[in-house]
This record gives sequence, structure tokens and C-alpha cells, in this order.
Amino acid sequence: MEAAEEIKPDIEAPLLSERKNHNNSNVDDDDDSSKEIRTSPFKIDEIWEEMKQQLKLAGPLVTYNLLVFSLQVVSVMFVGHLGELPLSAASMATSFASVTGFSLLRGMANALDTFCGQSYGAKQYSLLGIQTQRAMLVLVLISIPLALVWANTAQILAFAGQDPEISAEAGVYALYMIPSLFAFGLLQCLLMFLQAQNNVFPMLPIAAFSTLLHILVCWLLVFKLGFRHKGAAISNCISYWMIVTLLGLYVRFSTSCKETWTGFSNKALDIGAIFKFLRLALPSSVMTCLEIWSFEMMVLLAGLLPNPKLEASVLSISLNTATTLFMIPLGLGGATSTRVANELGAGRPYVARLAVLVSMLMVNIEGISAALALILGHNFWGYCYGNKQEVVKYVGQVLLLVAPSHFVDGMQSVLSGIVDGDYNGNICPSVVSANHNVTHRLGKRS
Repeated sequence: MEAAEEIKPDIEAPLLSERKNHNNSNVDDDDDSSKEIRTSPFKIDEIWEEMKQQLKLAGPLVTYNLLVFSLQVVSVMFVGHLGELPLSAASMATSFASVTGFSLLRGMANALDTFCGQSYGAKQYSLLGIQTQRAMLVLVLISIPLALVWANTAQILAFAGQDPEISAEAGVYALYMIPSLFAFGLLQCLLMFLQAQNNVFPMLPIAAFSTLLHILVCWLLVFKLGFRHKGAAISNCISYWMIVTLLGLYVRFSTSCKETWTGFSNKALDIGAIFKFLRLALPSSVMTCLEIWSFEMMVLLAGLLPNPKLEASVLSISLNTATTLFMIPLGLGGATSTRVANELGAGRPYVARLAVLVSMLMVNIEGISAALALILGHNFWGYCYGNKQEVVKYVGQVLLLVAPSHFVDGMQSVLSGIVDGDYNGNICPSVVSANHNVTHRLGKRS
């Protein structure tokens, strides 16, 4: 039988081209492809090996996510000691920024999970740099209209019925946060670029250094130099741009990126390729936005309650706590996405399926542990943000509701990571039963 015509890898979607080639292959090729078709239960040593690989990737990702997110948490903590109004305003502005900017950029950058992850698995290394540059260009352009929205935060919040005093102060905070919007988009692209290569350890010292410096800069600007809550916003901008600069220098000069980053290329400007990126980035962004908006909108809606300063402050503290803990399953989801994309790109769907089952097992364990920690410490956590007893007591009550929510959100994060890594639907049909399957198979092997 005549062999199928060879199809060269598409510069934008090497894995899709390989799958077309596989589907058009003759029957003689089935002997090779069948090597990956396996229905027997996973072995304990396979599960353990996959768990070690995911933890090796997820550990640095979790730490990095915690360090970067702590920039905003630390800023709100400092502002909280200025009084109830500055805390409410900073909380409102932070939530507004997340809803109208950060969540959108994060979601669009997540498309690189698929593009870069599968390109790396298919050994099309030069594509990673081109795809990352294209994503950077798109996100910077998207940030321009978002910056205009942030510049009018006070008017938008007031029009939405928020307290005029809080809206005015939140508008000032958001205005000083605008430079961080552009840095955040670039940062997400660099993160996905390195994550796709399983090269995440260099991010830790950079994030740790920037976070420690952020504490000092924030303290100086807020308390010593008299910038008050504006100083917290400025310190966020400085820290984000510092991380972007240091990561950019690492990517440019590190030998570990010499094959994946070969300099700026005109191919990143290809209009057709940009639309291909948007076709995946926009749905990814919608999924991320819906997830984040469900949290942040509560802070904005709290401003419509009878005591907006108290309600907004308490909800902001509670959701900051929930989001901080969420960095753990977010790291697991990122590791899962990378593992799934890499293995599918390398033509090993069986290993990708194993990665799904192991990640669901680990996120369930994490969810139970974190929920217990929230329940045990709910009466004390509020003191980190201030000494007002009314706020501390109210925060404790809300954290009891956050505990079960975190468990469910953790599973959702990993499932989102699976979808990002498996764009073409190879393993998603079995995702719903992943938790049951891994438990059942572990029981059978023991």
C-alpha cells in the first residue's frame, strides 16, 4: 500500500499537523501507533513516578505564584493599617483591576500552555520563542484600552452605585496601578514560555528577591515618604516590572533557552498566526475571567451593602486569603497542563491520561488539608490586616465558608489545566471521572 504523503509541521500547530498525518496514514502504520493504546490499570510505580514529575514542576510554580500574588496582598496589608477607608479603596481597586485587566491577560496568556507546550513536546523548539513574542504583542495591544478603563475607575465605580468616597480613592489607586498592567501581560507570557520547557526553578530567586524588595519599597512609600495608599500601588508597578526585566534577561542570556529563544522574529507578526492565537486565547480568557470574576465581583457588590467600608474590607481580606491558597492548586493545574501538552506533543496520550489522574489525586489531598487549616485558624487570620475586632470576627466567619469553596475550586483549576493542555479533546471526555478512576485503580493495585 502506498505510504501517505508526508505533511510538514505547521509553524503554528505542529501537533495538529502530526495528527492529520497520523489520521491519513495507512494500515501498516497502525502497528507503531498502537504502542500507545493501553487499557490496563496504571501501576503503582508509574503513578509514583508521575507524581514526582508533577511535584518537581508544581512545587516551583506554587512558590512562584504565591510570591507574585503576595505583592498585592502585602500592599493591601500595608494600606489596611492606614484605616478603613484606604483599605476599602485599595480592596475595591484591586478587585476592579483583576476583573477588568489581570484576569483577561492571564486567560489569554494561558493559550501558550497549548501552543508552547505541544511545540516543545513535538521538539519544534524554535516555535516557542515566536509564539511567545506573538502573545506579548497581542497582550500589550490589548492592555492599551484596558489602561483607559483603569484611568476612569472612579467614574465607573460611582456610576455602578458604589460609595462616592470609596470610588474616588479607588480611582486614584487604580490610576497609579496602570504601569503594572503592561508588565503583568509580559510576565504571564514569559511564565508560560519557561513553564512549557519545565524550566521553572530560575523564576524562584527572581520572584523571592522582588517580593522582599517589595516589602521594603512598600513600607517606605506608604509610611515614610507619605504616599499612603498611592505608594502601595506604585510599589506594585515597580515589583512587576522588576520581575519582567530579570526574567527577560534570563531568557535572553541563559543557555537553557538558546534553542527556544533565538531572538525577535518577523514571523511573530504574521496576521494569520495572530488570529490563530486569538482563536484559542479568547475562549481561554473567557474561562479564566468567569472563574476570577465570581470572586472579585463579590467585593464590588459589597460596596452596595449598607456598611460598604466594613463589607468591602472583610470580603477583600477573605478573598485575598482564598486566592493566596488558590495559588497551590493553580500551580498543580499549570503543571498538569504542561505535562499533558508535552506528552500529547510527543505522541504519548497514555502518559497524558496518567498525568490527569495523578493531578486529580493530589489536588484532592491539598484541598482537604487547606480546608482544615482555614477552619483551625479562622479566628486569628484577620489580625494580619488590622486590630479592629469587628473586622477580625467577621473575617473568621467568612473563612468558614471559604474552606469548602477552596476544595471545589482546586479541582476546577486542575480541570482547567487539562483543557489548556489538551486543546484537541484527546482526554477531556474522561476528565469528569478522573477522580473516581484514580482512586479505584490505586485500590486495585494495593
